[in-house]
Amino acid sequence: MFAVIATGGKQYIAKEGETLKIEKLPGEKGDAVNFDKVLLIAEDDGSNVEVGTPNLDKKVTAEIVESGQSKKVMTVKYKNKTGYKKRIGHRQEFTKVKITKIGA
Repeated sequence: MFAVIATGGKQYIAKEGETLKIEKLPGEKGDAVNFDKVLLIAEDDGSNVEVGTPNLDKKVTAEIVESGQSKKVMTVKYKNKTGYKKRIGHRQEFTKVKITKIGA
């Protein structure tokens, strides 16, 4: 069984026992997280599909495994013939969650 959930402005396919790397969530390692925006639930073979309009009244439960930052992404601003050059780095925060239960 799998579900499509929406969190952090993105959509993810979640299966029980699978680990997802999503946008930063509040909480610490071992805390439980409920995802209320469940868009779709279906069996692995594509049968018994439930589609929300826009969301279903079911939840997906997960456990926080890790919080951290991704690798640094470098951006360069450059203007020709003026000597202007600027380097900017950014590290996006993330949370790894392990899906424990789908559709409660």
